[in-house]
Amino acid sequence: MHRPSPHPPPPPPPGPPFDGLAARRLRAALGMGPDHVAHGLRVSYGLAHATPDLVMAWERGALTPGSSELTALAGVLWCSPGELIGRPRTLREHRVARSLAPEDVARAAGLSLAAYLRAEEGGPWRGTERQTAALAGVLALSLPDLVTVTGREAQLAELLRRAVQSRWQAYVRPVARIVPLDRRVLEDTLQELHQDYQGHMAATLSWGGGTADSSAAGRAYLDGIVGTFWSTAGAKGAPGPHGSREPGS
Repeated sequence: MHRPSPHPPPPPPPGPPFDGLAARRLRAALGMGPDHVAHGLRVSYGLAHATPDLVMAWERGALTPGSSELTALAGVLWCSPGELIGRPRTLREHRVARSLAPEDVARAAGLSLAAYLRAEEGGPWRGTERQTAALAGVLALSLPDLVTVTGREAQLAELLRRAVQSRWQAYVRPVARIVPLDRRVLEDTLQELHQDYQGHMAATLSWGGGTADSSAAGRAYLDGIVGTFWSTAGAKGAPGPHGSREPGS
């Protein structure tokens, strides 16, 4: 008698953020119907389950293609996988967007495949400064993206919240360990954020908003502190969310 395993296999990892509208536009530009796309997926890439209904479900956003399906769809539509996904957020999404195998990224970053996969699956990033720079290079990561995929965004947010609420000068060095910006740019950015937050809170109180209103305004500012930090630093000459820069450069 067959007994089911007490430990079912884990579900497959979620697919990257798929842009169904981009897929539809690319298909239309090629003069292809959903049936043509499905046929190409079956014949050229061995996806026997591909049907016109599945293609249309992807385009409508009802379903999301997995990594292998995304790569096959990009082949049928004569585009790169990166053209079919939204802005990547995770390490895995950045790798898929650049059509790289895990082995390629691990080798370029000087990591074992097992160590890289642990990081990609949500484990802590334990790479050295040189390995982190190599990771940024092979995936063409901007500095904000690098901070995000190496799991340091929450730590950065907490430091920035403390900096704007107290003496910002005390947080220049801790923030610099996460964000290797020019020191003058970093100091100017932290000072501006501190002044902005303190001025915003003072103005809210002076308008008679009271404790509840000022508290809500303060929370809203602190919730978006990381985005404000990057935009402010970018205005001062630092690389923004779409500019690539390696750590320590």
